[in-house]
Amino acid sequence: MKITVRGKNIDVTPALKDHVEKKIGKLEKYFEDAEAQVKLGVTKDSHIVEVTVLIDGLILRGEESTSDMYSSIDLVLDKLERQIHKYKTKINRKFRKGGLKAVNEQIARERASVEEEARVVRTKRFAMKPMSVEEAILQMNLIGHDFFVFVNADTESVNVVYRRRHGNYGLIGPDF
Repeated sequence: MKITVRGKNIDVTPALKDHVEKKIGKLEKYFEDAEAQVKLGVTKDSHIVEVTVLIDGLILRGEESTSDMYSSIDLVLDKLERQIHKYKTKINRKFRKGGLKAVNEQIARERASVEEEARVVRTKRFAMKPMSVEEAILQMNLIGHDFFVFVNADTESVNVVYRRRHGNYGLIGPDF
């Protein structure tokens, strides 16, 4: 398992990195080829751990915030293991009902039904002028939306800025 550990407002010490690798490495027993991205952050009295695991097209994500970084890591591992158990149970239940062929047919039916249900009901086009991230956030707030698509003046690429659950903002951009 490939584990990438990053810190925000915190120095990732070797001991902290070893603890993360030890705990998140336990997920390897569920899946052979997986990649985990771990973000450790500190804001005021909160120690926040965000983990994103990419497994065979499946994305698992967990986030925990406590007053202790080590307990946040332990709690986010528990959350991810519950998600894996739920996913594995669902697949096994389908497998028991009719074997691998039935599972593949069920997946194909689900994809077809999602494709039938998902329709574009409205298309919008608008001119995009290059702007900074801060200006895009201001524009988003002015129009009252939860996200805003814009051309980033610094990178000259199309980006999306969005409002996160706790009032902060996120930025999505292409990876070249």
